[in-house]
Amino acid sequence: MVFFYILLVILLVIFTASFILRPGEGRRGVSLTAPASPEAAAGCPRGGRPPLSRTLLPLFEQGKILEKAGVCSQIAFTRYLQSGRKLGPDPQLWLQDARFAGVPVRVYRPRAPSAGLRAGAIFFHGGGWLYCSIDSHEKICRYIARESESVVVSVGYRLAPENKYPAAYEDCLNATIHFMKNIEHYGVDAARIIVCGDSAGGNLAAAVSQTLAGGSDLPKLRAQILIYPGLQAVDFNLPSYQQNQGVPLLIRKHAAFFALQYLNGDALHMQEVLEGSHIPPDMRLKYRKWVSPDNIPEKFKARGYKPHKPREFKAEVFEKVKRLCEPNLCPLLVEDAVVQQLPESFILTCEYDVLRDDGLLYKKRLEDNGVRVTWYHLEDGFHGIIGLHDYRGLSFPAGKRGLDRIVKFIKGL
Repeated sequence: MVFFYILLVILLVIFTASFILRPGEGRRGVSLTAPASPEAAAGCPRGGRPPLSRTLLPLFEQGKILEKAGVCSQIAFTRYLQSGRKLGPDPQLWLQDARFAGVPVRVYRPRAPSAGLRAGAIFFHGGGWLYCSIDSHEKICRYIARESESVVVSVGYRLAPENKYPAAYEDCLNATIHFMKNIEHYGVDAARIIVCGDSAGGNLAAAVSQTLAGGSDLPKLRAQILIYPGLQAVDFNLPSYQQNQGVPLLIRKHAAFFALQYLNGDALHMQEVLEGSHIPPDMRLKYRKWVSPDNIPEKFKARGYKPHKPREFKAEVFEKVKRLCEPNLCPLLVEDAVVQQLPESFILTCEYDVLRDDGLLYKKRLEDNGVRVTWYHLEDGFHGIIGLHDYRGLSFPAGKRGLDRIVKFIKGL
């Protein structure tokens, strides 16, 4: 029976992959250019299911078959699908694997001589705190290091659910502090140190930036770069969560699933969190000034939004998930006194992304507190598109546009 399940999954993977890379396309490359309509931009044609949903998401769901068969967990299977392969040498970069404060890192340094010290970017990969690795984000880090002529350090933090919150945050913080204390070994300018991350990595970058904001014994961060970050777990019914609830690569229920796996190592209360019954009324009222659809510009509600009334508060659920309200896990909930000390910021959001409004809300908080923000919005982008700028034969021009804007921001510091 186990053999049958394994064979079935292999066939499903091959079948699904045939829709992603048809014969010959893996050799030539497939360029997915800007579509003619907003629906097509998200991969959501009118009256049909999103093409990406029919291809990429089933790959992740197939892990359930192996889990039920007792072969491996769904998380382990998805990690296998998302694991990147280590690339060969780069003619323009020196690569070095090391450990910073016990945390595995990979350092990317331009080979070309520099007239002065370089900018240094500490990069935290995305993957919902559960998935991905240094290798999975290798192309992104190489691209940033090459094009911005900066030193990039990619951090291989511990993953949930084996390592629950705050393990990932602590690894990222400790690796960053180590780098800041040893920048002379890497030719980095102490006045141009940046924290950067995508998705869950953007969450970690925001949390690390907040922690370091008030310190005086380390160099000040020059900037933070937050790429479609997830920044709160209070309200999963904001406009972007409603509009894009089924749009890959991150669907609404998975956003809550990842946060809970990171927090507790399970997702037992996912439905209550999605419905909003996990936050006490008094705390919800406090957070409403920061996490509210009222703070989202009206143009972002045009694709549809229905005000949501949270379900009745469940105290027993709150006791299990109350640490979701800690700023080190949900940076959008930090006090204004901390926000006012944050460095210049770059925020990238995508129209077809459940996390779009997290980025918009944080942008507003930063600007309201006098922090300079460069905001770049991909009207035809979806969650994870940066990693698909050049992925195994697929090419999404919007992903490259986003990366190029990040490079431009770094070079301008």
